[in-house]
Amino acid sequence: QVQLVESGGGLVQAGQSLRLSCAASGRTFGTSVMAWFRQAPGKEREFVAGINWTGRNTSYRDSVKGRFTISRDNAKRTVALQINSLVPEDTAVYYCAARSGATIATTQDDYGTWGQGTQVTVSS
Repeated sequence: QVQLVESGGGLVQAGQSLRLSCAASGRTFGTSVMAWFRQAPGKEREFVAGINWTGRNTSYRDSVKGRFTISRDNAKRTVALQINSLVPEDTAVYYCAARSGATIATTQDDYGTWGQGTQVTVSS
C-alpha cells in the first residue's frame, strides 16, 4: 500500500510557475502508476497527467500539454508536477494518486490511493 502527501501549492499570479511534489511511502511505489488530478470548485475531479513506473511513458490532458510536466524519482519516492504559464483556469485542488498495473488510466475510479490535495490558486 502507498501513502501520498502533496506539497507545493500556493497563490500565484497568471504566467508564473509552480512545482508540486508528492511524497510516497510504501514498498509498492516503484511499481505504481502515478498521476495528478485536479478539482476546481463546483467541478468534477479531472485527470491532469500520469506517468508509468519506469518514467518513460507519460500522459496529459489536452488542455495542459506543453505547460505541465510530470516526472518521478523512484529512489526518492517522489512524483513532481511542473506547471508553467499558469492561468486562472488552473485554479484547483491538485491531488496525487497511485494505482497498480502498467496502464496510465485517466479515470479517478481506477486509482485506489490518494493524497489529501494541495491548493493552487492563480490570480489574473
